[in-house]
Amino acid sequence: MTVAAVAPRSAAARAGLAPGDRIVAVNGHPLRDAIDFQFHAGDERLALTVERGGATAPRRLERCGADLGIATCANKCVFCFIHQLPKGMRRSLYVKDDDFRLSFLHGNYITLSDLDEASFERIIEQRLSPLYISVHATDPELRHALLGRPRHSAEILPRLERLAKAGIRMHAQIVLCPDLNDGVHLERTVAELAPLHPHVATTAIVPVGLTRHRERLPALRSLTPDEARALVAAADGWQRRGLAELGSRFVFLADEIYLLAGLPLPDARAYEGFPVAEDGIGLVRRFEDGFARSIARRRRPVRGEALTLVTGELFALRLRSLLAGGGYDPATVRVAAVPELGRAVLVPAVAVRDGDGTFLDDLTPADLARDLGVPVRVVQPTPGALLRAIRDS
Repeated sequence: MTVAAVAPRSAAARAGLAPGDRIVAVNGHPLRDAIDFQFHAGDERLALTVERGGATAPRRLERCGADLGIATCANKCVFCFIHQLPKGMRRSLYVKDDDFRLSFLHGNYITLSDLDEASFERIIEQRLSPLYISVHATDPELRHALLGRPRHSAEILPRLERLAKAGIRMHAQIVLCPDLNDGVHLERTVAELAPLHPHVATTAIVPVGLTRHRERLPALRSLTPDEARALVAAADGWQRRGLAELGSRFVFLADEIYLLAGLPLPDARAYEGFPVAEDGIGLVRRFEDGFARSIARRRRPVRGEALTLVTGELFALRLRSLLAGGGYDPATVRVAAVPELGRAVLVPAVAVRDGDGTFLDDLTPADLARDLGVPVRVVQPTPGALLRAIRDS
C-alpha cells in the first residue's frame, strides 16, 4: 500500500512516513491490499515495514484514532452476513466496511449512518455518484433497530434528501426480513423513497441471506413461497404506479424472490438496462436470454462422456430445462444441486478470487478436484463460456 499524503502533526508524520513510502507489512503480516492493511492496523501500536528507495525499514506508529484509509462499519445489523461467516476463511472477509469511497468506486452498499460532515461535503463537491445506499426501512426507529442501534442516528430520509438536492444519483437497497421490515413497513419505505426519484434511481428488494452460523444472533427467518408470491404481486403494483408517475418501475425484486415464488421472471426490458444486476436483480433473465442466443448460433451438441454442472438449488430446475431445450441429454450433462459427479465439475469464475484463483476458504480448484476425485474447471459465468466448456470437457 503506497502512502499518498501525510497529514502534518499526525501519527504517521511522527512515525516518519512520507508520500511515496510503500507499507508492505503491519505487525509482521504481509499486505495484499488496503483491506489487509485495515484488518491488521486495528491495534493502537503498529509495527510497520516500510519500503523507500528500494530499501525497507521499520517504523513504529501509535494510532491515537488516526484515519488509516477505510471507514469500518459501526453498525451491528441484525442480518449482517459478516456475522454469519464460519471460521477459517480469508481474513479480509471479516472486515466490515461502510466507506462511501468503496460505494462510489465499487458499488458497495453503505448505510450513511456514520458519515461525517466532511465526507458529505466531499461527496457533494466532487459529485461522487452513483452511491449505493442500504436503506432497509425509512421509519427511523425501525431502521435504528435493524442496524443494531448504532451510536449515531439512523434516520435516513434527511440524508437522502440532502444528497438528492445536490444532484447525487443513488441506488437504494432493502434487505427484507420477514416479520420486521415487510408488510406495511415495506409499503411505507417504498412510498417515502419514490418522491426522491430520479435521484434515487432504483430501489432493490432482496431477501435476507441466512447461514447456519447464527449462534447468539437475532432470530430471523427466510421468506416462504407464499410470501414471495405476495411480494411479487405487491411489486407489480408499485411498478405500474412507478411507470405512470415516475416514468420508471423504480422498484425491482431480486431474482431469488421470483424463483422462490415459482413465478416467471420479468422480460429483459422490465429491468430498464439492468442497473443493479450485481445485486442479483436480472442476472437470471440476462443469463437465460444469452443462453438462448448462444444455442441458436451453435450446431447440435456433441454427445460424449458425462459431466456435471454445479448450481444452487433454486436455479437447478431452470438450468436443467435450459439445457434440455438446447438439445443436451440430461444423462450426459448433469445439473447437480447436491454432489452427483460426472467426469468433470464446472464452477463459475465468480466463485474464486481474481489473481490467485482461490475460494473463500483459501482452497484452490485443484484442492477441490483432489477431494472430489474429478477435474474441476473454472468457467466464466456467461452462456457462451458455459457452452464451450461443456463442449470441451
